[in-house]
Amino acid sequence: MYLKEYNKRYKLKGDFMQKINYQSDIKPLTEFRANAKDFVDQVRESKRPIILTQHGKSSAILIDVAEYQAMVDKIELFQELQIAEQQIVDGKTLTAEQVERRLSQRYNL
Repeated sequence: MYLKEYNKRYKLKGDFMQKINYQSDIKPLTEFRANAKDFVDQVRESKRPIILTQHGKSSAILIDVAEYQAMVDKIELFQELQIAEQQIVDGKTLTAEQVERRLSQRYNL
């Protein structure tokens, strides 16, 4: 249910960003320095991150801003769900009547 709302909010068709293409999405940092604009265009168009390597080892990831924001939002949602689940386990719940009373008091209804 939450994932459907999340995907609807961000107009996403799938659950996650596009998978990395290991032949075209892993590049050395020196190539990035020489072609930064092309790399940014590729990330924006493909919605796939690019892994940048330094001395043959992964060192950074270039990711589309909208994809990054969607990831941050998803992490925040999962954290809120964990808190809510723990509150249920701890018995920190309200009845419908208690919720109605609190809302009425808060918003002078």
